[in-house]
Amino acid sequence: MRVRDWQDIIEDVMDSSADPAGWRAVGGDRARGIGEDMYIGHPAAGVYQLKTYAKNPMSVQGVGSQVARKIDDDIDPLFPEQGTGVFGVQRGPEDEDDAKEKAKNLETVLETHADAPTTPRALIEDMLDAMDSPAYGPMEYDQYDRPDRMDDLTDTFEEAEELLEAEFEDVIDEDVERGFY
Repeated sequence: MRVRDWQDIIEDVMDSSADPAGWRAVGGDRARGIGEDMYIGHPAAGVYQLKTYAKNPMSVQGVGSQVARKIDDDIDPLFPEQGTGVFGVQRGPEDEDDAKEKAKNLETVLETHADAPTTPRALIEDMLDAMDSPAYGPMEYDQYDRPDRMDDLTDTFEEAEELLEAEFEDVIDEDVERGFY
């Protein structure tokens, strides 16, 4: 298992050839200390674990790794089919023409949903599809605690958790200034 910067893991997710709508995620507070834990999985692309914290509103630091090459029958129930929300990974527009095309597609989706009965989830999924999101799907996330699924995933990938936790603590120690001046 190779520990890398969390943004490299997101790049792997974006560059995956997996069906963009097939991703699922679980996230919440770290078990100990500052920051968040997140597991992102896809049946064909595997499972990735991220540990991050917001150093400030403009800077997120963290580490991650691929912890499984696929989602098998033991791991599948640990990811939500429907979650408390939806997550999406976005790639910025390549150029002005790409930005205009995505804006036009998004406008069409909004007009269509305004004229027809819909659900919030369907609207968000259609928006992510219109913006050519490389990964999105249901997510169970708790910003104040840890979902039970998170603890189950942590237990399942115990060795990876220990290694990532040690690497993440090194990032925090290098980056976070503690104490009074």
